[in-house]
Amino acid sequence: MQTSRRSIRIKVLQCLYAHEIAKDPIEKVKNDLMGEVKDKELLDFANRLISCVLDDMKLIDETIDDKLKNWEYSKIALVDKIIMRMGVAEMLNFSEIPPKVTINECIEISKEFCADSSGKFINGLLDAVLTELTKDDKLNKKGRGLLDLKKRKNEK
Repeated sequence: MQTSRRSIRIKVLQCLYAHEIAKDPIEKVKNDLMGEVKDKELLDFANRLISCVLDDMKLIDETIDDKLKNWEYSKIALVDKIIMRMGVAEMLNFSEIPPKVTINECIEISKEFCADSSGKFINGLLDAVLTELTKDDKLNKKGRGLLDLKKRKNEK
């Protein structure tokens, strides 16, 4: 079975959702939901993304909440919230992934798992987070991860 980064991100979403709902230990959830993933590189990516989201959740949630306009964080659907957490975590911790790729992946996943309006909402929020991180020089990107950032910095 060919597995892609998007399908792994979906597995991460499912793991984080199951962990949040069932309150089961994350290792148990990962074993249950990612047992068939055999590609070590993709499994490492998934484990790292899950760890980044869980380890930095307070900072990530504050970052998201700070960008909300006319909306309460507690009223955001859990799946939308988890996708945004994954996006922020990826922007902050995966220097090799261009932020534009992260945002596009989050939008595409939201089309599959969220309400029709979620993609636009997630896009706007992650774009606002990216703008602030770029302005405050808090993005640690290198290699492919730098794509579009210089242009973006000059535009803002």
